[in-house]
Amino acid sequence: MSNAFFKIPEPVNDPVRSYEPGSPDRALLKETLARMQAQEIEVPLIIGGQEIRTGNTAEMRAPHDHDIRLGVYHKAGEKEVKLAIEAALDARSDWAAMPWEHRASIMLRAADLLTGRWRPILNAATMLGQSKTVYQAEIDSACELIDFWRFNAYYMAQIMAEQPISGAGTWNRVEYRPLEGFVFAVSPFNFTSIAANLPTAPALVGNVCIWKPASSTVYSNYYVYQLLREAGLPDGV
Repeated sequence: MSNAFFKIPEPVNDPVRSYEPGSPDRALLKETLARMQAQEIEVPLIIGGQEIRTGNTAEMRAPHDHDIRLGVYHKAGEKEVKLAIEAALDARSDWAAMPWEHRASIMLRAADLLTGRWRPILNAATMLGQSKTVYQAEIDSACELIDFWRFNAYYMAQIMAEQPISGAGTWNRVEYRPLEGFVFAVSPFNFTSIAANLPTAPALVGNVCIWKPASSTVYSNYYVYQLLREAGLPDGV
């Protein structure tokens, strides 16, 4: 129960880092790139917080160098799709009932995490998995995604405050409710930030989402999901 009107911090665009030679940012990113390139990962399906391995796998390789094998991911079948729908619908009531400022706090926390230790991880994942340069990754998987999460929360607060005019002796009011069912988010291959925004924007306003990343960006999108879990995103959402 909230006994106050909350004000989301006014966002500003996250500064683009230059990664100039000799800088700590450059050194940390190179170290992260080397570590992640040397370590193959296995990406399961994640349904209701549970890791599901179907055995039907596909490889993840760097587009710029097919000798760099990043790992494998498990594909979903009809059974897993139905389980994902059930898990999302099971989580729907609690997530929709959560006060909007609590949902906003999770996305703001995710943005804060991305400004810190997660920045080189998502940038490296985008460089390896989508063959982006350091600048292309920085403005995508770091700056733009941070901006999405912060500005989305800020604009949601403005939407919640928008109310109809009331005439004399009346009080007109409106509340914003999430959709019935779930949102199916099929994200694109070219931008990590857009891929992450597609499911998190509807989730922010109370919807539950089933996220199906592009097959060529499962690698970076898996790290996005791990970040969101650390930020407090509940299972099934």
